[in-house]
Amino acid sequence: MPSLPIIPEYITVHLGAPDENAPNVTLPFEEYVSNVASSEIYPTWPESAIRANIYAQISFALNRIYTEYYRSRGYDFDITNSTAYDQSFVRGRNIFENISEISADIFNSYVRRRGSYEPLFTAYCDGVEVNCNGLSQWGSVTLANQGYTPYDILRYYYGNDIDIISDADVGGSSVSAPTVPLSTGSQNDKVRILQIRLNRISDNYPAIPKIAATDGIFSNDTEAAVKSFQEIFGLTADGIVGNATWYAVQRIYNAVKRLNELDSEGIRLEEVTKQYPGVLSFGNTGLGVQTLQYFLSYISRFYSTIPPVTIDGSFGNETRQSVISAQKTFGLPEDGVVGELTWDAIYDAYRGIVDTIPLQYVEGNVLPFPGTTLRVGSDNDAVLLLQQYINVIASVFPEVNAVELTGYFGDQTDSAVRAIQSLSDLEVNGIVGAITWNAITSLYSDIIGGSRLSEGQFPGFNIGG
Repeated sequence: MPSLPIIPEYITVHLGAPDENAPNVTLPFEEYVSNVASSEIYPTWPESAIRANIYAQISFALNRIYTEYYRSRGYDFDITNSTAYDQSFVRGRNIFENISEISADIFNSYVRRRGSYEPLFTAYCDGVEVNCNGLSQWGSVTLANQGYTPYDILRYYYGNDIDIISDADVGGSSVSAPTVPLSTGSQNDKVRILQIRLNRISDNYPAIPKIAATDGIFSNDTEAAVKSFQEIFGLTADGIVGNATWYAVQRIYNAVKRLNELDSEGIRLEEVTKQYPGVLSFGNTGLGVQTLQYFLSYISRFYSTIPPVTIDGSFGNETRQSVISAQKTFGLPEDGVVGELTWDAIYDAYRGIVDTIPLQYVEGNVLPFPGTTLRVGSDNDAVLLLQQYINVIASVFPEVNAVELTGYFGDQTDSAVRAIQSLSDLEVNGIVGAITWNAITSLYSDIIGGSRLSEGQFPGFNIGG
């Protein structure tokens, strides 16, 4: 499921009932809309009725695609042509000219419930042989003849709280599963989508623990929720989210929110807002670039083929050349652009190095970022190490409060991290990624180094106490 509905370039239709042994056909979405409309309604109907019906047909199909109704059940198609399940599609049929023109005009529009962001499951029926709670196709003709506009017709059947979304973006894939399995340390939008779904599912299945923050960071609490979900629904409880777990989560999420029903609970804005920029390339700036540079700078100590970079948050020529060198080293296309595969290769190389280093506090020594982002809810040895660094910093800076050495990232640790981020001119969010970790360990090193003075030296601030 993409973060926001996107009109697909293509749709794959199964020519039969879902379990029927029948072929699939893939065609442009606009052609599919024209075919369905030509198969289900008449070109002689009033234009308002035709448009209202096509809006409903588009939204029905997009709901199937957006929620991956069939793909989440293991099928390799988006929709069927069986009217017992979906809507009529006749392969190779003639398309009515006026219907084709209207379809081309509005194929990238859809109906949604106000306050929700998924395409509405616009149930409909002919209104003569079959009646339903949604739109009546023949009834729409009667309303059109009475002067109703397409929007008026849709409101008549689906309620006054609907909107027609026009000129939606076209493109992308109807397949949402991550290309690389999600696990501890992953950090991207797909993790955030996973967290949101698991937290909603846990309302119905309370054995699944809540995830403290739906921030796109796959930490200990996300792993615990994934394992519980896998146990409940008969999947291998390894805490790794591949295709099987991803689509099982989506299928159950769709069910508890009734996304494939007319009375859907709906998907709210906070469930679809993007948090991460994705691809990094020349000219980009910000924390994502800084983190990339941190990883490159560290692994360059172990890979002679990868030059080090300055950690300045600006993706310039130096960073681009280092990325190209990393891509060459790891056998990837050498384009200097950091997409998912390049990011994962660089990150995996970094993790492969730091995972060999025991997470043990030794006064005066600092360890590199452990690879897994830490924040409220994290509970591991890396947090314990972080807390020990924090307490040394707290002994010098009154803005930072000391914390208990528990290994659990709770409110105390969150408050201390935020204070250090403020001191270091970093974004104050309480999240310890590579750059915040680097700032904390650098500050710690300065303090420890400053406390080991020759006789008669004074650092300019009080040491200890």
